[in-house]
Amino acid sequence: MKKIEAVIQPFKLDEVKQALQDLGVEGITVVEVRGHGRQKGHTEIYRGQEYTVDLLPKLKLEIIVPSSSFEQVISTLTAAARTGKIGDGKVFVYDVVEAIRIRNGERGDSAL
Repeated sequence: MKKIEAVIQPFKLDEVKQALQDLGVEGITVVEVRGHGRQKGHTEIYRGQEYTVDLLPKLKLEIIVPSSSFEQVISTLTAAARTGKIGDGKVFVYDVVEAIRIRNGERGDSAL
């Protein structure tokens, strides 16, 4: 099993969610986060004062998938989240040793 963590633009959530549902991904966790990468934020003006916004709002998606399908999930996710502009986000992949469904004790891929 693989854990996919993706940091994406908030306005791309519906598109990414729909693409993953169409692919058959059943579980997803979404967390609101703030951060920056190479873009380093931007400046804005509020009531005549200029200030720097260096921690931009993003969404972090966490998805656990069987090892056999993670490449397809990654390519679908990145295609749906891509705008082609700086700040689109990142994807990280981790190995998952075990998954256990609390309700009935199922283990492994069947717990997903």
